[in-house]
Amino acid sequence: MVATMDRINALFADARGMHRSALEQLATGDVRDAAEKAWCATKRSTDALVLSRTGDEPETSSRTTSALLALAREYDEVETLVGRYFTRSQVLHGMCFYDGVCDEDVPRRVRQTAEYIDEAEKLAGRG
Repeated sequence: MVATMDRINALFADARGMHRSALEQLATGDVRDAAEKAWCATKRSTDALVLSRTGDEPETSSRTTSALLALAREYDEVETLVGRYFTRSQVLHGMCFYDGVCDEDVPRRVRQTAEYIDEAEKLAGRG
């Protein structure tokens, strides 16, 4: 269990670091890179939540998604993350980073990633 807690802590620390990098990129005007870093922070914090609740760390993004949906079916409180997770996946990762369509909503979503991480930590029993 100690190894699992160490890994959960490392995932959340990585998520916080990626979010800091996203904010730095946003400050320099690199919205596209900021969006991808914010998406990475979202995914890493979701992986940590999944690991904390199941004991298994998702190996791919699709497994992270499936695990989050399964957790939401089992725990009502996890449902609060599902919509925000999918919005970040679509808007930050898909539209902005991959397609280069970075509208005026992206910087707000990048900044709000801190709230997503906070909520994931709380749901993982760390907050």
